[in-house]
Amino acid sequence: MNKIRKSDEVIVIAGKDKGRRGTVLQVFSNGRVLVEGINVAKKHQKANPQAVPPQEGGIINIDMPLDISNVLIFNPKSKKGERVGFRISDDGSKERIFRSTGEPVDI
Repeated sequence: MNKIRKSDEVIVIAGKDKGRRGTVLQVFSNGRVLVEGINVAKKHQKANPQAVPPQEGGIINIDMPLDISNVLIFNPKSKKGERVGFRISDDGSKERIFRSTGEPVDI
């Protein structure tokens, strides 16, 4: 069970996008995450009329992955990024909690 999952809202704590918030689109197995609208790179793409649908040429923006250690899960109550831990609940299931308050992450 990962501490950061797809569709979590995270805040960036290091790098050029420090302080920005976004939603996790994908978590990679090598310890990197793809966050919507964060770490955007420009790519020069050549037109390809044989592709289905045809590709236009030009400069496109693509989201690049960043390291999982550079993001924290956003806590809507405290309006800050916080660390996440695990706790075994009374029924025996594992749940994610915020380290500072002990409240569950998944509502």
